[in-house]
Amino acid sequence: MDIPYTIKNRPDTGLYNAKLGVWLFLASEVMLFGGLFSAYILLRVGAPTGTWPHGWLDVRLGTVNTLLLALSAITTLLAWASCKVREFGKFKFFHACTILLALTFLGIKSYEYHDKLVHYEIQLNNGKIADGHLVEKSADFNLAKKTGSVTLHGHEVETHAELMDLRSEEAKKAVHAELIIPASEIKHMENYGPRHNTFTAIYFTLTGLHALHILGGTLVIFYFWGPGRKMWQTEPERFTNRIEVSGLFWHFVDLVWIFLFPVLYLT
Repeated sequence: MDIPYTIKNRPDTGLYNAKLGVWLFLASEVMLFGGLFSAYILLRVGAPTGTWPHGWLDVRLGTVNTLLLALSAITTLLAWASCKVREFGKFKFFHACTILLALTFLGIKSYEYHDKLVHYEIQLNNGKIADGHLVEKSADFNLAKKTGSVTLHGHEVETHAELMDLRSEEAKKAVHAELIIPASEIKHMENYGPRHNTFTAIYFTLTGLHALHILGGTLVIFYFWGPGRKMWQTEPERFTNRIEVSGLFWHFVDLVWIFLFPVLYLT
């Protein structure tokens, strides 16, 4: 059975079915991310003065990831253009570039997540706070409370407020060194994961959902680059339409990152 309007445009919408479908899907995605961005704005505006973190993310890594996605948007467009002019070899090359760029993006994002998960804030019994990256910890921290210690590469501060703005002159002058903290001196220990505070919660939510979209888009692109390319031999126009539709989704996730980067990294 032939599926109608896979190549020709529908008379009522002026679009072929797949393109109409992806635009409807993207409309729902706009509402999804729009709601999360709205939540971010409300949480930030409602945060008490001096409690919203600044400078907690590496702007250099965010910039590199922005450039990677911008370049992937170009290669995706060139892959579709190659199909339009019936140059399948160029299509394969440009889509391979898109896949590599996407995987590099996810690799950098994984490194950023790992950096947060090994970054600890330790409240000490004397009221001070030790903050830094974990160097060594007993496999059983409950046992370490009695016999062990925790080693951080970081520094101690008097108050939690000193950790909020890492762009301040005081934070830049802080000397980081190896700290060996006996478990008996630890009152509370927590990494910079999603439950650490409001900022990390919304950061992991927004970037995690975006990363899932990147992963899903990469799998679709890989399918067309690999097993799905068989359609090129039988229905090249329909295959080209599929590449266009996947490209529309890819441009959307690129656009979302263009908003995420300044909101999370630059403010």
